[in-house]
Amino acid sequence: MKKKIFQSIMLVAGGVLLASLVIIMGFLYDYFGSVEERQLENQMELAAQGVETGGKTYLEGLSAARYRLTWVDADGTVLYDTRAEAETMENHAGRQEIAEALENAEGKSQRYSTTLLEKTLYYAQRLPDGTVLRISVSHATAWLLALGMLQPVLLVLLLALILAGVLAGQVSGRIMEPLNRLDLDKPLENEEVYEELAPLLGRINRQRRQIERQLRELQRKNDEFTQITRSMNEGLVLLNQKGVIVSINPAALRLFDGEEDCVGKDFLTLERSSEVSEAIQTALAEGRSEILLKRGEREYQLDVGRIESGGAVVGAVLLAFDVTERSFAERGRREFTANVSHELKTPLQSILGSAELMENGLVKAEDMPRFVGHIRSEAERLMTLIGDVIRLSQLDESAPLPLEEVDLREIAREAAETLQAAAEEKSVTLRVIGDAVPLQSVPGLLREIVFNLCDNAIRYNTEGGSVEVRVESRGRGARLTVTDSGVGIPPEQQERVFERFYRVDKSRSSATGGTGLGLSIVKHAVQYLGGRIELRSQVGKGTTVEVEL
Repeated sequence: MKKKIFQSIMLVAGGVLLASLVIIMGFLYDYFGSVEERQLENQMELAAQGVETGGKTYLEGLSAARYRLTWVDADGTVLYDTRAEAETMENHAGRQEIAEALENAEGKSQRYSTTLLEKTLYYAQRLPDGTVLRISVSHATAWLLALGMLQPVLLVLLLALILAGVLAGQVSGRIMEPLNRLDLDKPLENEEVYEELAPLLGRINRQRRQIERQLRELQRKNDEFTQITRSMNEGLVLLNQKGVIVSINPAALRLFDGEEDCVGKDFLTLERSSEVSEAIQTALAEGRSEILLKRGEREYQLDVGRIESGGAVVGAVLLAFDVTERSFAERGRREFTANVSHELKTPLQSILGSAELMENGLVKAEDMPRFVGHIRSEAERLMTLIGDVIRLSQLDESAPLPLEEVDLREIAREAAETLQAAAEEKSVTLRVIGDAVPLQSVPGLLREIVFNLCDNAIRYNTEGGSVEVRVESRGRGARLTVTDSGVGIPPEQQERVFERFYRVDKSRSSATGGTGLGLSIVKHAVQYLGGRIELRSQVGKGTTVEVEL
């Protein structure tokens, strides 16, 4: 601000000084011009008296170097000139000052020389004998005068600007001194201050109080956040958009073996795992990601979510859940599934053998239909169960499967045709909508996903209900949505329906003939294909399962 005040003062001083010089020079030029004209008239009076008494003799005796005298006859013929031969000069009857003198007894005119930058004044007077005497004098024009005075003018201008600069520095310093002494921490207690600043200081005081209130509120919320995160068993890490740690709770410090001074440092200094770094970058780009992380004998699930503010990405939040017990239970369940598949084959063969004996006539005729039907239904159910268990075991092993170009809508249509009879048996309307969606995927797994979702939607539907299968293209992937109008799933059980052998209603599930492995197969197939599955359901209104591949 001091610099701007100094520049303004210097600009005003320079402008005023320059304007003053121009005005003064203009007035001086006009003044000396008028003096010159009066002197020319006085010289004319003297010369006229001399010519009247002495004629040409008088003119020949003059030696004035500055003034030029020309004696002209009434017809314009030059009789005598103090600077040129009269015989060589042209007729002057057409000259303005001569014509005016012949007509009005006197005449005046001015003529400029652009090459010499001079102005010549002419004054003519008619003598009693009818002749005209003209006197002239040349003097510098305003431009020539300005050029002649350029050096002293520049010197004066330079000295004046130096003086103005010194004064401007002192004035701007005195102006800024009260402003530099302002105490903004106590804006209303500044006594020696310009009264024009009073509204500004009042506003600063109000804003300062508002900021203090906001800071207190932020501190309170920060304390609450710290207390909550410190008591969490789950690890919590807040990162900014550059991957720098903003906040970390004790559980996360224990997980990543870090110190409290890691706040403000890059997360890579705390955890150098490429999987974790990729998960963070994926979350920043796509919104969410999750991975499993092993630490010794413990397993953790890391959920990373993107944080947005005002439409812009400002960071990410990382939550770490200890899933060791859940993973152990899942492994135990997988082992049980593998074992039970082998154990069930022996009684299955026995049931089939008994059925063959009965078919050969070793069972009473009256018991044959009931016994055979029961054995065959149980055998088919066991075979279905074994097939489901084997498929789950294959998915658990994550053996590589060949990829093919498939149409998801065609697979959904084939599954709907296969289940059409079951749907008609329950009076359920089954339809497939959507456009063709080509994918590079595993056809067998896609058929398992679509078939099991549609089969469940029909099994747990109501009489006269509906099932809608929607297929959509999603950029480089696809979305499969199966919506039914069935009985629905209670909220507390929605997370568990993908567990093996888990049944929401065991009596109802047995009646429908399900094995309890359908949704577990779907979940593992989706995971194998690198997709995501989401379930939304309301009791009595139906269920929607959404699969993104």
